[in-house]
Amino acid sequence: MRRAKDYIIFPLDFSDYESVVRYVKMLKDYVGVFKIGLELFISQGPGIIGSIRSICSNKIFLDLKLHDIPETVKRAINALSQYKPDFITIHPELPKGFLKEVEFFQTKVLGVTVLTSIDKEMLDSMGYSVTSVADLVVKRARLAKEVGCHGVVCSGHEVKRIKEEVGEDFIAVVPGIRPEWSVSKDDQRRVVTPANAIISGADYIVVGRPIRDAKDPKSAALKIIQQIESVIKDTK
Repeated sequence: MRRAKDYIIFPLDFSDYESVVRYVKMLKDYVGVFKIGLELFISQGPGIIGSIRSICSNKIFLDLKLHDIPETVKRAINALSQYKPDFITIHPELPKGFLKEVEFFQTKVLGVTVLTSIDKEMLDSMGYSVTSVADLVVKRARLAKEVGCHGVVCSGHEVKRIKEEVGEDFIAVVPGIRPEWSVSKDDQRRVVTPANAIISGADYIVVGRPIRDAKDPKSAALKIIQQIESVIKDTK
């Protein structure tokens, strides 16, 4: 049975090794997954995965959003597989069944849909002709499924539709999480609370700034754990 903390992904949005070690040690008992993004991966290299694993047994999410021609993406995934991350992200503009050709271990591949920093107005300015952000997200989720992805990254506003139209077992990772007590104006547009994300069907939630920027990160993480626990209890 999953514990409430297992739903939480904490992004290690740092470039220096010392901050990574400090936050991993601080939060390893309060989150289930540590996410490595471009900043950390470029500054510290793939060896940072082993460094984190020497401290804890939490899952590793390698969020590099691979986006290139199919052969290049395939080679990149195969190269990353030696580090055995639990999750990696790709853009799903790839041939149907593409991931059947990729030799990876137990890594779950997640497709990027529409970043949570993007809203309908921004899509219009980028030349997308869609009636809503949700329609594009679901369309890209279907594409990710056809490619062979195990799930997608999407906002909490689209999770329910994705689960209904693509499949209940299709993993939904939700960033843009903002608890009521930490709402602040930032670059995230399509945001939801931890509780609402879980109620909608999110399998994981990415919580960065509300934990990292809190006066007491452990207490902030614990508050989110308690919210998740209350939702899980109510849905049993």
